[in-house]
Amino acid sequence: MFNNYNEVLDNAREVLKGFCDVCPECNGLRCKGKVPGCGAKGSGASFTVCREYLKSVKIKLSAVHEHFEAETGFEAFGHKFDAPIFVAPIGGMKLNYGGVLTEKEFVEAVTKGAFDSGIAAWTGDGPVKEYFETALPMIAGLDGKVIPTVKPWEQGEAIARIEAVRKSCAMAVAMDVDSAALVNLKLQGKAVYTKTEAELKELAEAAQIPFIVKGVMTAEDAVECANAGCYGIVVSSHGGRIMEDNPAPAMMLPEIRRAVGSRMKIFVDGGIRSGADVFKCLALGADAVLVGRPYAIAAHGGRDEGVKMLTEKLIAELKETMLMADTKTLADISTTKLKIVK
Repeated sequence: MFNNYNEVLDNAREVLKGFCDVCPECNGLRCKGKVPGCGAKGSGASFTVCREYLKSVKIKLSAVHEHFEAETGFEAFGHKFDAPIFVAPIGGMKLNYGGVLTEKEFVEAVTKGAFDSGIAAWTGDGPVKEYFETALPMIAGLDGKVIPTVKPWEQGEAIARIEAVRKSCAMAVAMDVDSAALVNLKLQGKAVYTKTEAELKELAEAAQIPFIVKGVMTAEDAVECANAGCYGIVVSSHGGRIMEDNPAPAMMLPEIRRAVGSRMKIFVDGGIRSGADVFKCLALGADAVLVGRPYAIAAHGGRDEGVKMLTEKLIAELKETMLMADTKTLADISTTKLKIVK
């Protein structure tokens, strides 16, 4: 249907008119303050800082070496993927994107598009239970390669939803603890809560499948998640939609990695827009990345085909970057390949 990814973007720009401008660079400048919506809280600083920081991280060019085809294969949750890239959980199509796609249409686009391109999608939760439930019937048909996300509801409700995820045959389940202050939930009178280490331990044990905590931004919280038996964490500021003055998640990766070592998987999101950005995040300490708004745009512009085309673009850029930084495998990527400009 589409000849190239630019056609997907052009279509998204048309269908999302009034909700997302599909800017040449998705950096949060034109959508600041649009929460609910596709922007970030207040001045949008917690969104824009993600792009600003990643731009300050430079990759050292190294082209004097034997030619090779970079290997981007990644393993997690007992599965193999073509690259360490995942679709971040996004929900609330009517509230945030004007209802151009229904919740079901969006979930179908990101889960199928991700699966067909050799990666996987995380799916969302929200004030309307449909956000959470929509993905569950689709998971078995995608070899379990979906990660539903549960909001930090009170423990009984959270455990009930986690058990529903396990029964769906999903390979893992996540909880975005940083949404405890999300304005979208407050506007609809839905109570969510921060979680203690003991509560996370209870949730991880109830899951019986890999349990990931999304919204970890300090080394101290990361250690508590490791102590609670979590499979992994997502270093994330919820796209800048919770607090106005967060640092960039990528900025926090080195100290979080030092704090937990190899005790669990570390994922990261926030402003990742290219294969070069993926490389930078891996070098800073992440095992894999989550990409959010660009996939929301891709799904609106081209459904599952758009998602697949974006994934192929990101993987191609990652392979090119790895070649020109003399890193044949993901294990070869480290901070020695970076120069951070102050």
